[in-house]
Amino acid sequence: MVQKYQSPVRVYKHPFELIMAAYERRFPTCPLIPMFVDSDTVNEFRSEDGAIHVIERRCKLDIDAPRLLKKIAGVDYVYFIQKNSLNSRERTLHIEAHNETFSNRVIINELCCYSVHPENEDWTCFEQSASLDIKSFFGFESTVEKIAMKQYTSNIKKGKEIIEYYLRQLEEEGITFVPRWTPPAAAPSLETSLSCKKPAASLTVVVPDPTLKEGLSGEPLSTPSGAAEPTAGTPDDKLDADYIKRYLGDLTPLQESCLIRLRQWLQETHKGKIPKDEHILRFLRARDFNIDKARETMCQSLTWRKQHQVDYILDTWHPPQVLQDYYAGGWHHHDKDGRPLYVLRLGQMDTKGLVRALGEEALLRYVLSINEEGLRRCEENTKVFGRPISSWTCLVDLEGLNMRHLWRPGVKALLRIIEVVEANYPETLGRLLILRAPRVFPVLWTLVSPFIDDNTRRKFLIYAGNDYQGPGGLLDYIDKEIIPDFLSGECMCEVPEGGLVPKSLYRTAEELENEDLKLWTETIYQSASVFKGAPHEILIQIVDASSVITWDFDVCKGDIVFNIYHSKRSPQPPKKDSLGAHSITSPGGNNVQLIDRVWQLGRDYSMVESPLICKEGESVQGSHVTRWPGFYILQWKFHSTPACAATNLPRVDDVLASLQVSSHKCKVMYYTEVIGSEDFRGSMTSLESSHSGFSQLSAATTSSSQSHSSSMISRWRFC
Repeated sequence: MVQKYQSPVRVYKHPFELIMAAYERRFPTCPLIPMFVDSDTVNEFRSEDGAIHVIERRCKLDIDAPRLLKKIAGVDYVYFIQKNSLNSRERTLHIEAHNETFSNRVIINELCCYSVHPENEDWTCFEQSASLDIKSFFGFESTVEKIAMKQYTSNIKKGKEIIEYYLRQLEEEGITFVPRWTPPAAAPSLETSLSCKKPAASLTVVVPDPTLKEGLSGEPLSTPSGAAEPTAGTPDDKLDADYIKRYLGDLTPLQESCLIRLRQWLQETHKGKIPKDEHILRFLRARDFNIDKARETMCQSLTWRKQHQVDYILDTWHPPQVLQDYYAGGWHHHDKDGRPLYVLRLGQMDTKGLVRALGEEALLRYVLSINEEGLRRCEENTKVFGRPISSWTCLVDLEGLNMRHLWRPGVKALLRIIEVVEANYPETLGRLLILRAPRVFPVLWTLVSPFIDDNTRRKFLIYAGNDYQGPGGLLDYIDKEIIPDFLSGECMCEVPEGGLVPKSLYRTAEELENEDLKLWTETIYQSASVFKGAPHEILIQIVDASSVITWDFDVCKGDIVFNIYHSKRSPQPPKKDSLGAHSITSPGGNNVQLIDRVWQLGRDYSMVESPLICKEGESVQGSHVTRWPGFYILQWKFHSTPACAATNLPRVDDVLASLQVSSHKCKVMYYTEVIGSEDFRGSMTSLESSHSGFSQLSAATTSSSQSHSSSMISRWRFC
């Protein structure tokens, strides 16, 4: 397996020429790098005008490896070839290095670059990348890989220290300025000066916050993208090392590399909104910086966020008054570490009443809005306290908890909420303080704890009775001045006190279902229910042949079959299915059938694309180039395979079964658009509409070629 490393951009606040003077002092040997024993020049070239200087060295390294391994390998030293190409005119230094020793068994390649900062010509940028591929090594491949990565990361940490050491040495010798290169025997012309000042065009340093720019210098470096998100879709975007330390925390070189590589993968493949760096880092931490696992869970989460429009929940969704009055939770200052503090008086909350009055979907959506608000508060506190804050503290007061809280539907709703939050908000809980746990708490804990991640469980601190007031209690984590009054503190807490929800506010399952459907319509998408025997169909009239019908839909619930039909005559006006056979009231306009039961396939209408089976949770985008004018019908039809049989996601068997209102019902969100052939850009498998802004992960693309050469369905599965 090839190990790869990619560094962030390291910025030296010194001119390029002074950095080069410091760099050259590393040769022929460097006392700050004990393993660097010596180096010999094997080849050198200098252009007539002195602008280009290429030097090739053979470097001798004493690797810190077990003596037995060195004896088996038959070597005491390892040799590398390093080629440095200095272009004084463009003010760049490119470094290429590869191993000479054991090159038939181990392949090591390193690329480094020093260049002028694109926004400040008196600063210098440095970045490096490397790869390690161990083919075979006497049965010690794993050991050699660990040794190589340990040595490499150790040298990376020392890299900046070494340059700064030699900069101080130059300063002690009175050298604080090195003139730029100029053509020999001629004064530099204006054109030459401008050429010398030209920044390296390939480097873009992204500084996602204005306060960081002010910390680096008194003048702007680049246009800020804001704390909200870095610039999307530009593979050359780089992360600055100072930005990582300021806003993301102290990461090891390998952790920095994982972050940069996953971020770059998203920039290259994800056409929608790029997650914030803090959010990417959370997924990496939750998977112990395993890029493949983090990428998989992040793709699932991005699909989920898109389906449920979570990015806009704080702006478009407002909690019902029942939640505002009876949900006993709210934000309350911050803990001693600067983390936002959320207080939940669970013992005072009528979970059964809230579920009966609001339904599980509204409760889940409220919890999602709390998590989104928590992310926003973490960003604010990062700026306020001047250090990275990526999680919050939750204080749960269980006084009043009794068997009423173990109501089975309420526990199931809680388990579902935990499942969703664990999957989509990893590493956001910094600490959970559970206070005044009663005797019934172990029962609830036994039910809930199996569904909580091990890393999260380790953050739980549980206090029975008034133990939280003693040593190791609340005062260790929260300042005395902000301990809530209901915990014998001095601070007035504005969290609602909860209480019983009046039964007059309870609603039927049908009423709750109708409201849940409305939550999906606050978007450019249309929503539809698909029932067994009652497909949902939409009509598109095409006047000009070779028009392009495009679609984007998400399968929110159940499995469906997607079909496209053509008819020369218009169907009768849409009739809404009464759904009497299903014993479910159909919300207005959410299920429409166009194809008359007396129509015959092949006589009255024809199929123009092969059926496409779409599983629950999939996002599908595609296009069809029409061959004839007339009427096209897009149909979403119920597929009989159970959704749960097709998913690999862990499920709570007895919980999720209860979440289905009907086992014969599916939900889809869709958007369609007709584009003239002259306005359709890109290939059939790369839909680009100026009116569509859908998320697409092209790396996870599968396409199905159809019988007609003029049409193709493109399909992206987010998994």
